[in-house]
Amino acid sequence: MQSWPRPEVPSLAPRGYGHGPAARVHDTATGTLQTIDPPREARLYVCGITPYDATHLGHANTYLAFDLLQRVWRDRGLDVHYTQNVTDVDDPLLDRATATGVDWRELAERETQLFRDDMTALRVLAPDDYTGAVESIPLVIERIQELQKAGAVYEVDDDLYFDVHADPAFGQVGNYDDATMRTLFAERGGDPDRPGKRDPLDCLVWQAARPGEPFWESELGPGRPGWHIECAAIALHHLGVTFDVQGGGSDLVFPHHEMSAAEAAVATGHPFARFYVHGGMVGYEGEKMSKSKGNLVLVSRLRAEGRDPMAIRLALLSHRYREDWEWFGHEIDEAEQRLARWRAAVARDAAPGAAPVIASMREALADDLDAPRALTAVDTWAQSEGEDPDAADDVAVAVDALLGVSLR
Repeated sequence: MQSWPRPEVPSLAPRGYGHGPAARVHDTATGTLQTIDPPREARLYVCGITPYDATHLGHANTYLAFDLLQRVWRDRGLDVHYTQNVTDVDDPLLDRATATGVDWRELAERETQLFRDDMTALRVLAPDDYTGAVESIPLVIERIQELQKAGAVYEVDDDLYFDVHADPAFGQVGNYDDATMRTLFAERGGDPDRPGKRDPLDCLVWQAARPGEPFWESELGPGRPGWHIECAAIALHHLGVTFDVQGGGSDLVFPHHEMSAAEAAVATGHPFARFYVHGGMVGYEGEKMSKSKGNLVLVSRLRAEGRDPMAIRLALLSHRYREDWEWFGHEIDEAEQRLARWRAAVARDAAPGAAPVIASMREALADDLDAPRALTAVDTWAQSEGEDPDAADDVAVAVDALLGVSLR
């Protein structure tokens, strides 16, 4: 599957500012800040969209968080291998296609392209591997067969289920108790009450063909993949075992990331990822943002209204990535005003020296991606007077490199 164009990330090292500090990021599994500083290459997997709807601010908030992490790693001098999936066949997509009378493949491609356009406009770093579920079915089948050899798969009617307790570490990503896991499983697409399952939390890895739904012939019988095994298979294929960070929104901690990790561990005998990093949820003026409420704030709609994508990016960066927060309409106006101040500041012939503000930005982002503090550092610099003729250009490059905001 085709990704989107990757924006160039300038380096501050050739300008005499060296490399930034190592990233310390909150790990969901341990509940603590962890230094994520691999020796040469950082490997990152972020769960992508199910393309049945347009990119809303919750999506953008998640992908922007991991864009920041990559920028901290690159500023550190590391290479980054980034993989993201697209769940281009799944029940929500098929349901929306049926409801709208659109072929599911056409719907998936249309919404995936809109997502690409939004990510391009926001200057979000593109993945090295952008991989759809459909094209990954052979990988999924291979992983399921490994689970079968381990004795961790069983049949319910013609469907195949993974025995989650085949992994002794199951539950250690989210650290929820059994009752909470059952509740979340039911709320987030699981089937804890299905008769014939060994355990309510066991999850589907291969769904047998259903009338009127797409399916693929395989050694497992005609059918299609379950959601969790899809991400496990794609991540392992492109990044290998025990990659550095599994990322996504906090609503994916359970069941999705918990079950993907368990499946991968049983299939390979190795931990799935070293760390699990999650972004917060974005609400709308006191309510959950959802299509059913009709209150989705879409990136494409803001762009169509003429809002500068860099202002959209700044509005998102004004919140901590892992905190839940609510969008209010005034935020985009305030972000556009901030953007105008910054652009005016970097257009000056002379300004305060760049070294202190660059150091402050680096320190903030290395401290669990504290973007609001980094923005405040630039605000302070922009409001100050100075006589360095090179500072404005250096700060513009740093804001681009570290925050992904183009000021010119």
